[in-house]
Amino acid sequence: MKPKAYITRIIPEDALNIIARCCEYRIWESETQAVPRSVLEQNVQDADGLFTLLTEKIDKDLLDMAPRLKVVSNMAVGFDNIDVAECTKRGILVCNTPGVLTETTADLAWALLMAAARRITEAERFLRENKWTTWSPMLLTGMDIYGATLGIIGFGRIGQAVARRAKGFGMKVLYYNRTARPDLEASMGVRRATLEELLSTSDFVSIHVPLTEETRGMIGERELSLMKPTAVLVNTARGQVVDEEALCQALKERRIFAAGLDVFHEEPLPADSPLRDLDNVVLLPHIGSASIATRTKMAVMAAQNLIQALSGKRPEHVVNPEVLG
Repeated sequence: MKPKAYITRIIPEDALNIIARCCEYRIWESETQAVPRSVLEQNVQDADGLFTLLTEKIDKDLLDMAPRLKVVSNMAVGFDNIDVAECTKRGILVCNTPGVLTETTADLAWALLMAAARRITEAERFLRENKWTTWSPMLLTGMDIYGATLGIIGFGRIGQAVARRAKGFGMKVLYYNRTARPDLEASMGVRRATLEELLSTSDFVSIHVPLTEETRGMIGERELSLMKPTAVLVNTARGQVVDEEALCQALKERRIFAAGLDVFHEEPLPADSPLRDLDNVVLLPHIGSASIATRTKMAVMAAQNLIQALSGKRPEHVVNPEVLG
């Protein structure tokens, strides 16, 4: 008998075909609505494998309902939606999709940086609302990017890709990372700094750390107070890395110039979020990896991870390899 898989959202056909060839599968047939918890609970009961997104919380309670589960394959680099320790305890593999979305996410970080610095979305609204009556010397003026200082928090794949793009803008690049990268400092012309130095001297700060207990809330009121009043903060990592309430206050009081956000504490962003009322923040619906090519590659990689695990092979991308012995 073929193993049984549950897929928690409509995925690209290339990925679905990989799973269909090897598994009996059921799927939550929606692209825009997350699978309800009750439906997920029902479908894990006889599942050997789960194909999941960041929207699904794979916790102890859910795992208790899934005695046959062998693998959770997440269509994302991050896996903070999954209780990895609990999966490991039960011998369940957790897989992710690193590498494939690096350049696409770096592109999006730059799009946010430039949009926030030059007030692009604010300017478009201004035009569409028919407020543009004449050219004016200081109308919708923003911050220069070329020759400025860029601070990158987290110098993994995506942080490095963001730094590479900064070369074309003649920027000075600082990075803050748990581990020094002297090899990259020499080859890329970047310099490691303390978090305090980076925040206080950078014109642009871009966040690229995973969400861990160490990074949760790492940018709070104190850290924001160190930033220049002309600085722009960009977050394409995880919303919980930044104290959202403190950021709202800093933006409202113009203690920093602007922010560009693709991620939030609660997603989707609540209708009553005070961020929505601010004109100096660019808000995007978690589309960091959202190019057609990249999302298709992510889905295919997640499908391959799932099938490899269910076939008794070592998946290419395993978060908890200790399960394999």
